[in-house]
Amino acid sequence: MIPDKAPGEEVLHASGDLKKQAHIPSFEKYKELYIRSVESPEEFWGDVAKDFFWKTKYTGKFLDYNFDVTKGEIFVKCMEGATTNICYNVLDRNVHERKLGDKMAFYWEGNEPGDEKTVTYRELLQQVCKFANVLKSQGVKKGDRVSIYMPMVVELVVAMLACARIGAVHSIVFAGFSAESLCERIMDSQCCILITADGFYRGNKLISLKLIADEALQKCRDKSFTVEKCIMLKHLTKEDEASSGSLSPPAKRTCPDLQVNLTSAPVPWNPEVDLCWHSLFGGASEECEPVWCDSEDPLFILYTSGSTGKPKGVLHTVSGYMLYTAATFKMVFDYHSDDVYWCTADIGWITGHSYITYGPLANGATSVLFEGLPTYPDVSRMWEIVDKYHVSKFYTAPTAIRLLMKYGSEPVQKYKRTSLKILGTVGEPINPEAWQWYYSVVGEKRCPVVDTFWQTETGGHVMTPLPAATPMKPGSATFPFFGVVPAILNESGEELEGPSEGYLVFKQPWPGVMRTVYGNHERFETIYFKKFPGYYVTGDGCRRDKDGYYWITGRIDDMLNVSGHLLSTAEVESALVEHEAVAEAAVVGRPHPVKGESLYCFVTLNDGINYNQKLEAELKKQVREKIGAIATPDYIQNAPGLPKTRSGKIMRRVLRKIACNEQDLGDVSTLADSSVIEQLFENRCCTTV
Repeated sequence: MIPDKAPGEEVLHASGDLKKQAHIPSFEKYKELYIRSVESPEEFWGDVAKDFFWKTKYTGKFLDYNFDVTKGEIFVKCMEGATTNICYNVLDRNVHERKLGDKMAFYWEGNEPGDEKTVTYRELLQQVCKFANVLKSQGVKKGDRVSIYMPMVVELVVAMLACARIGAVHSIVFAGFSAESLCERIMDSQCCILITADGFYRGNKLISLKLIADEALQKCRDKSFTVEKCIMLKHLTKEDEASSGSLSPPAKRTCPDLQVNLTSAPVPWNPEVDLCWHSLFGGASEECEPVWCDSEDPLFILYTSGSTGKPKGVLHTVSGYMLYTAATFKMVFDYHSDDVYWCTADIGWITGHSYITYGPLANGATSVLFEGLPTYPDVSRMWEIVDKYHVSKFYTAPTAIRLLMKYGSEPVQKYKRTSLKILGTVGEPINPEAWQWYYSVVGEKRCPVVDTFWQTETGGHVMTPLPAATPMKPGSATFPFFGVVPAILNESGEELEGPSEGYLVFKQPWPGVMRTVYGNHERFETIYFKKFPGYYVTGDGCRRDKDGYYWITGRIDDMLNVSGHLLSTAEVESALVEHEAVAEAAVVGRPHPVKGESLYCFVTLNDGINYNQKLEAELKKQVREKIGAIATPDYIQNAPGLPKTRSGKIMRRVLRKIACNEQDLGDVSTLADSSVIEQLFENRCCTTV
């Protein structure tokens, strides 16, 4: 499961200073705690639970479950019989019991430099109580679903915690999604109210959220589902902070075209449906008693992509999710009370739920909440913010790291970054070259890198290095988090021992794992448990090396079978981007009459590099040398831009169509920039088989 001792070769160890202050200072301590968490989960997680308030204690098993579809319905229950409120635990407890009322909860940094605000725990609690009363005044009650479609402003945190305070279930939709996507999610979860904003800037681009929200609500009505109320926050159009009662100041970059009034405006305003956040907020009371919830009451629904194209509503519940996000945040980032933490994700994704809102607030942490882009107004923005707020723990995506790598080290080294102590990555496996750049240039070889593997479904980190405790290997997710028991299976469902590669599964639950697909438990069982009864199936491939380290190789549907050999597209991509000319790569399979599948590669080159036959030969040679002759790309296409969603994920489904010269791409409404499609078709390789 995990090795007897940490390997001493070909790994990077933490500094002595970190080991002295770390929560888990050695591999031996990690192993001792890990064994305890697996063999005695009630004892291990019971210690974590002591840090929280429980209105009533649990009465049954601490963690009860069935992972085997042949033995009945799949279920997971944590602390059944206990009652609590997660909003009370992350706010009231910090203000009243831990005396953190005057501590900063968030430094809000807007899209434009200089657009900023600080929010203390006491202020946040007051605002959440006021908005909880607003929701109650609109008839929202325990168990109701509330859809939230907002930019990265403090009011987004206020809205989700207000839902949690009154026992309503929040369903946050990333503010880059289309009206159709928003409509689909509203209807699937049967939301009773929508909370949105007038609009926001993402870099230079204006996103008119209210227009999109109105279109989504009309689509709902066209499908015979009516959302009765829509609360709109004035973000770009509010007059001044004093009159608005808002946590965020007036935007430095306003947009007159979005000015909303009740008589005539370019943004439609329906007085029978639309309500102004600020008007409702101004008269609301700052006192709101929390609604006590059962442990297994739903906390939120968050939609993630499904293989059928229909998004899955991943459902998380109150107590287990609270314990797991609190514990993973504290241990993985080695959180201490003087830290300033910054996760660059959007709250519209699970990373923002777990590691901007719930995990940090449960620990009384101070976080940076960032509205903008890493490259706006220039490519040094992130490092400027790190210095401005003295960020000590920094968590971002490999996509952002590779993007910034294109511009070299100079934009990074303009700023000191001496406050940084730990760096983290999230969202996809990080290739070793990007890891090394992050570690060497950004962290100056003094900050451990926690390369976290987890999913929307897992609720929090399940495979990750721990600072000081586990020596690092660039690109490896290292070892399982406490209570998580991984296994690697072959196609027949047999567990593989020692160095091996296959399907990554988990043998037992942890408190934060999802409970069901909202409204479709059968789909939940089919996707995650039917392929290998007795295991939670992640859908990811994984390799375990001779030292017991785990390496995530990518989604199983991103595994290619070339002449009977299973190849990971992520592995080929990593080999390509190790070449100094390549900034980013994406690899897909293309049908081949002899091999089964051939490798079709898209490469984005660094600024100033021209694509030619010599470079193509070098890239093929590099892959051949890194992986083997069987992995030599059949086709390499120059791709100045790749089709990405607004969250930065590459849409490989679209690339597969382009590789096969199929013009019908299906739904591309979530693309951040659809203009790249035409260019990719123009640059297609000549495919003769």
